[in-house]
Amino acid sequence: MAYAETEPGYFERRSLKRYARVWSLWALGVGAVISGQFSGWNLGIASGGWGGLFVASVIVAVMYVGLSFSLAEMSPALPHTGGAYSFARTAMGPWGAFVTGLAETIEYVITPAVIAFFIGSYLTGIFETAPALQPAWWLGAYVVFGLLNFWGVEASFRVSVAITLLALTVLIVFFASAIPSADFSRWALNVGRGADGRMIELAGGGGPLLPFGWSGAFAAMPFAVWLYLAIEELPLAAEEAHDPKSDMPKALLAGMLTLLVSAILVMVLNASIGGTEAGQFRGAFSLATSSEPILDGFRTLYGTGVAKLLSLFAVIGLLASFHTIIFAFGRQIYSLSRAGYYPRFMSLTHGGRKTPHVALLVGALVGLGVLLGVWYSRGPEEGSVIIGGTLLNMAVFGAMISYVLQGLSFILLRVRMPHIPRPYVSPFGITGALLTIAIALWTMAYQLQDPAYLKGVYVALAWYVAGLLYFALVGRHRLVLSPEERFALNSRPR
Repeated sequence: MAYAETEPGYFERRSLKRYARVWSLWALGVGAVISGQFSGWNLGIASGGWGGLFVASVIVAVMYVGLSFSLAEMSPALPHTGGAYSFARTAMGPWGAFVTGLAETIEYVITPAVIAFFIGSYLTGIFETAPALQPAWWLGAYVVFGLLNFWGVEASFRVSVAITLLALTVLIVFFASAIPSADFSRWALNVGRGADGRMIELAGGGGPLLPFGWSGAFAAMPFAVWLYLAIEELPLAAEEAHDPKSDMPKALLAGMLTLLVSAILVMVLNASIGGTEAGQFRGAFSLATSSEPILDGFRTLYGTGVAKLLSLFAVIGLLASFHTIIFAFGRQIYSLSRAGYYPRFMSLTHGGRKTPHVALLVGALVGLGVLLGVWYSRGPEEGSVIIGGTLLNMAVFGAMISYVLQGLSFILLRVRMPHIPRPYVSPFGITGALLTIAIALWTMAYQLQDPAYLKGVYVALAWYVAGLLYFALVGRHRLVLSPEERFALNSRPR
């Protein structure tokens, strides 16, 4: 195919700076996900009860393990900032690249918007500000962490390491505090199914593990995704890592192990505490509708005063993910625009700091615009429901599309390009990729069956259609021979 001519200095004005090593990459991956263990996952209890959500989390964990090992093989073999787009470009050509990249754009732009909402919910509860003032918290988060990502790659990774370690420390404190008070049967199994099919509270606990049956467990899968969502962003840091061929697999697999352990502990212990007085947090039943489950847990264990102090630290978990996924959408938009799939001006980097400041600004404006648009068009009460559930599902829908395409890319690269040097080889091979594809498709199928969140899927599809029309009419005629494109061309079997 023909590539457009670029002006002299095109790539010099779009250069990045290498900095990260294995623990910085580990922190980037874990930090991107960790907010999902502070908020979001728990909403799945309303669909499947605690047991249904736990079953869903096991199924989803299999998907992420398969995906992580597949990425651990592909990312050092194709060490470019494009990540999933790069894998798809080599395996499936420009159209496959754009479809994959667009799915990740939906995920990485909408996910921090949902996290910003949870940040606002936590801070509103801690400082007792008026609910109507939540947009001020969102704006502050975008400004502060957008500037940190703009400041430079060194600052960005140092902040990632610091707040990821702090977030994990907060979780460890919560786990240690909850264990002595945990009563699993009384509080985690206090959800039942009423005569009308809706969730009810079982006052004495001891309810069934699957109150809504297997269908409820499957319906909880989009929420279980929140426990691991965004670990796949790590390959986007390839051009800013000193040794991506060695460090990327280590960081990916160490990060996934960290998240598996913390996810199990969060699910079990957060649901196993509660109180009997009116208005108190009551285990799984309260978790099903909570916007700040760790804060509710701390309140139950320590009372309102101490809980506020501890929960201020708990916000660090949300900020860790918010910061690192801002990094992700900056690099993801940057790589696609550098290659011409998106308008090229978005890939410009700052002359001195070598950060993709235009891509960071574009992603932030779109995410914040979606939040504010929902909030002010629907009002605080309905807007909270839409943001906390519908937008969450929109992000998950984009992620599932990208997982299917990344799994397919892995299989095609194995079959069609066995000659590509692979510094790391996945022990699960094509089987792991097939499991990733199957579970991602299954999750999408259940999203389409949930009328409460179907609007989010429709919005994601509308975004997709608009993007595909742009690429068909404009983008595919303006492609640039970027590192991802050059690798794809040079790797074709002779």
